Amino acid sequence: MATLTYVYADSTAVLGPLATYAEPHCYDLCAEHSERLTAPRGWEVVRLAVDPAAVRPSGDDLEALADAVREAARTPPPRPDQRPGGQGRPGPPEGADPMEVARRGHLRILRSPEP
Repeated sequence: MATLTYVYADSTAVLGPLATYAEPHCYDLCAEHSERLTAPRGWEVVRLAVDPAAVRPSGDDLEALADAVREAARTPPPRPDQRPGGQGRPGPPEGADPMEVARRGHLRILRSPEP
């Protein structure tokens, strides 16, 4: 795996180790595509040496990924004011426009108040 970075002004494409953060004009390539990379006529391709040991994820990387997946899967229990059906929900403030009647994740069902 490698990151392709290019600079139009210099007509240069650089293929090097995976970038640690996203930038415009940077693309991560698999090993097969990074080996077959060609540039337009008149462009220079600079290939930086990639350490194969650095490409493999470390134990810390895998543990951090597992922790992030666990955290994303964990959903907090709904508060009483967020439960569908409005149980424990205070009434809408006076002069309010729409009224929330249910919620699913980040989506809300709204009903116009009766006149």
